[in-house]
Amino acid sequence: MTGLFKILIVDDDADYRETYKMLLSKKGYNIDTASSAEEALQMLDKEYFPLIISDIMMPGMNGVDFLKQVKNLYEKNVEVIMVTGYGSIETAVQTMKTGAFGYFIKSHNPEELIMEIEKVHKIYSLQSINKINKNNEKSKYLFTSKNKEMQNVYELVNRVATSNSNVLITGESGVGKEIIAQMIHEKSNRANMPFIPINCQYFSTGLIESELFGHEKGSFTGAASKRIGHLEEANGGTIFLDEIGDMDESTQVKLLRVLETKQIERIGSNTLIDVDFRLVTATNKDLSKAVADGKFREDLYYRINTIEIKVPPLRRRKEDIEDLIYFFINRFNREMGKGIKNIDEETKYNLLNYRYPGNIRELKNIIERLVVLSRDGIIKEDIFNDNKVSNI
Repeated sequence: MTGLFKILIVDDDADYRETYKMLLSKKGYNIDTASSAEEALQMLDKEYFPLIISDIMMPGMNGVDFLKQVKNLYEKNVEVIMVTGYGSIETAVQTMKTGAFGYFIKSHNPEELIMEIEKVHKIYSLQSINKINKNNEKSKYLFTSKNKEMQNVYELVNRVATSNSNVLITGESGVGKEIIAQMIHEKSNRANMPFIPINCQYFSTGLIESELFGHEKGSFTGAASKRIGHLEEANGGTIFLDEIGDMDESTQVKLLRVLETKQIERIGSNTLIDVDFRLVTATNKDLSKAVADGKFREDLYYRINTIEIKVPPLRRRKEDIEDLIYFFINRFNREMGKGIKNIDEETKYNLLNYRYPGNIRELKNIIERLVVLSRDGIIKEDIFNDNKVSNI
């Protein structure tokens, strides 16, 4: 089984590394090893380990100096248990003062070490420990990918974010178009101003115009008070129009006028209001075909499509599925405090090989359900009465 609680064993003695790995793997933990402190630090830079078990006496950087580095870099987000074949009270006190979680002598009963590990795991399961990376939104989104197409998407996001160009994000439903829009906003010079998403599918013609442009009191039946529209609210920030392909033509005309003049009029008012927002739109439709069919205005299409970002479906990102599975398990594990430790191997196989017609949104919902219905810290697919994941 692949445990979600990852442990890094650091020891220059290969026999001890393999012994610890075998012992802890049998307990269901996911184990990686490093033969030196220097190698371990390189691994920590790329991957998050909530617990490190480190020898003290090692060539090069010794265990105590390694402990100091880890605590300086990761503080309480990474715990360290120090082990040694030559125990002394002085060394034990020194390591505990430096921030070690525990201290274990190799000649002692391994159950003592396992008990210390279980203490760390319990703390890890109860606390909201975020994966250490450079992503400011690491608790909400996974902004890394092993897939070349998706890497190109992130590269394009970084290039266009600092401009003021309108961006059209295309892709199937559930691929994460709103997340890409938020990335653009957060990497732009408008990041400290509002990001306002609107799904054009949710509103009728009259209602979406009120949502976008606002209205004056008494401008139509039910307008009991003045309302500020989202385009005005987004002044200085970013407006995200999701499923813009479903916007009716009359609203398209008004939106085009706003993009050309940078001014709006609230419904029921003749006063022009200056607005300054960055427009990001998204659709799962073929807008060029909609233009050809007369269902979408060509002039608006070219106005919103200065830069197009195409997000691939999850079935073309199979190398990312495992990371996404663990990301969502850890996210829901933190939110629900379920103490998830393992995922059943057959369940993992089925999750990795399912086609996900609903893309990342479907994967997220499946993982949430699996976490909610897990028992004894184990995620198993047999809780699916409808065999949704197994039917692949």
